Amino acid sequence: MDKPNSAMIIKQPTTNQEGRKITQYFVSIVATLMAFNAGTILAWTAPALPVLESPNSPLNRTISDSEASWIGSLAAVGALCGALPSGYVSETFGRKLPLLALGIPSVISWAIKLQGTSLEMLYAARLIGGFTAGAASGITPMYIGEIAESSVRGTLGTFFQLMLTVGILYVYVVGTLFSYSSLQVLCGIVPVVFMLLFVKAPDSPTYLLKKGRRHDAEKALRLLRGPSYDIHAELNNIQYELDKASRQKVSFAKAIMKKASLKSLFIALGLMLFQQFSGVNAVIFYSVSIFQAAGSTLDPSICTVIVGIIQVIVTYFSAVLVDKAGRRILLLISSSVMALCLGCLGYYFHLQQKGEDVSNIGMIPLVSVCVFIVVFSLGFGPIPWLMTGELFSGDIKGFASSLAVTLNWTSTFILTKTFQSFLTTIGADWTFWALASICSVGTVFVFLFVIETKGKSLEEIQCELAGKPYLPNDNDKL
Repeated sequence: MDKPNSAMIIKQPTTNQEGRKITQYFVSIVATLMAFNAGTILAWTAPALPVLESPNSPLNRTISDSEASWIGSLAAVGALCGALPSGYVSETFGRKLPLLALGIPSVISWAIKLQGTSLEMLYAARLIGGFTAGAASGITPMYIGEIAESSVRGTLGTFFQLMLTVGILYVYVVGTLFSYSSLQVLCGIVPVVFMLLFVKAPDSPTYLLKKGRRHDAEKALRLLRGPSYDIHAELNNIQYELDKASRQKVSFAKAIMKKASLKSLFIALGLMLFQQFSGVNAVIFYSVSIFQAAGSTLDPSICTVIVGIIQVIVTYFSAVLVDKAGRRILLLISSSVMALCLGCLGYYFHLQQKGEDVSNIGMIPLVSVCVFIVVFSLGFGPIPWLMTGELFSGDIKGFASSLAVTLNWTSTFILTKTFQSFLTTIGADWTFWALASICSVGTVFVFLFVIETKGKSLEEIQCELAGKPYLPNDNDKL
């Protein structure tokens, strides 16, 4: 039997040893190629819809505004379907195998887009592609949170959002430079590369130990930490936490009602909700109109590329800062400055709709959009995904991660589908003011409820959520 006698496992003292980081970085980058793929799925409509609405449409007819809206939003519907079972699947089959398998339907979705000559085929492709994006959103942060050392877990946890923005930028650039058919091929290559590279990656040591596969867990951890790292102390500590959880095992209903579980779920769901209802997709979708309102003569495709570049650069800096500055301060800066930018946008459009001369303040919308994208990419873009991989205890992680990701994609669908209606009904000014109000509430939420997880082990985070001091040999129920 691979699993050691749990009675012999004791908590090991914390040491200052550090494992090799390059393998952890490489495996995390490869794993987040599915986030890159999700970014290409989300951004695909930007270059594709103008082609589908033109006389040269591959569907042999132009599509209506309603059909275009469904093409755009069906990816979010598919993502909901993928996010819901992702937690159960990852707890049953591991983190690696389900993530690897997602590459196959992703390739299929791009192939359908390439060969599709009917609207129904495009709808199917968007649903399938969205499914892979939603499932990857649930599994990838969990996987990275379990393979990373605490000293770099924050940085690696931001890779999901970073690669998502790189995927968005990739589509903007490819869509500008290449044909519609080439776009499908160049996007379809991404999941193929992912499968070729990720097939050699290790599964989560935590999952392997949970299944009693200690030898496989040792191999995985040695690969991730390097040959000079003493893996036994870390393995024993993981096993100790798993055994403690097993001894304290209760029904799922009781597990989810524990103080630590409720607080972690409240924080994660709140962060996901405020991430999407900050209006980021609305600002990005409306950015061309905002640039035009500011008097910009840039081509719309160039505007979208500029937005994509800003997102990638600042999300990269967030990855550097998150383990130095911490999560809370970046979230607080992000939400408060986003509220200010959205308020300025609302004021500009309010004056414009009243018929006042806004030529002397024409730079306000342009600056507001750029600063909004900067601060979103610094905090509320990557950090909710990172903290989803950090906050949950093992007994609720699968369900809670699925629920958080499902809420994220539900919010994406609602905002994407209703934004244009709000612009028409209440006007751009009140729409942006409403989003500014939501960001203000998000700032208060972070200040009052979000804990700092920088540099803390997953066990320390659970103790803080439970309101208890971290005691290495504490056997009490959280």
